[in-house]
Amino acid sequence: LLLKSLKIGGRPMLISYYEQTEQVRIPNLLNLLINGEDVALVSDSGTPTISDPGFKLVRECVARNIKVVSIPGPSALISALASSALPTDKFIFLGFLPRKPGHRLKLLENLKSANEKLEATIIIYEAPHRLIKSLTSIHSVFGNIQITLMRELTKIHEERISESVENFIKKYDSQAPRGEFVILFNPKI
Repeated sequence: LLLKSLKIGGRPMLISYYEQTEQVRIPNLLNLLINGEDVALVSDSGTPTISDPGFKLVRECVARNIKVVSIPGPSALISALASSALPTDKFIFLGFLPRKPGHRLKLLENLKSANEKLEATIIIYEAPHRLIKSLTSIHSVFGNIQITLMRELTKIHEERISESVENFIKKYDSQAPRGEFVILFNPKI
């Protein structure tokens, strides 16, 4: 449908590309590029390579001097930051936090130390089934700070809420969170 609406003729080859197939697809895609074909990496939401597959393909292209052109598109990271009402001059983007509790806490503790003087806004992506775990880890490292949760950015059910970490933990402990989340906070505010 997208190709028809853009009046892209012929029969373009569509190849699924996601984390589990990335290593298998990269050699095929590189071969197409080396043979003069055009390849476009498109995601269903967000920007490819930003906490999404694509980085490894781009790295291989650059290593082989294959030109990579990025066309700006929607990015939950930048959309969330721009509408968060938090300082935008300095920010740290962590992507998704580690799954293992010990690794997650260590990362957040290191971040807290590093951010003492930098005073940057911190941005984290999180899936609904891991939201409570991440909020609990943030609470144990940073205390009951104010955070902003953005949900389903650039979609019909987009939502922006700012509250204390404890309030979010209580809220989502009693009702299952839905949608993809961006967590933003600045510990100095």
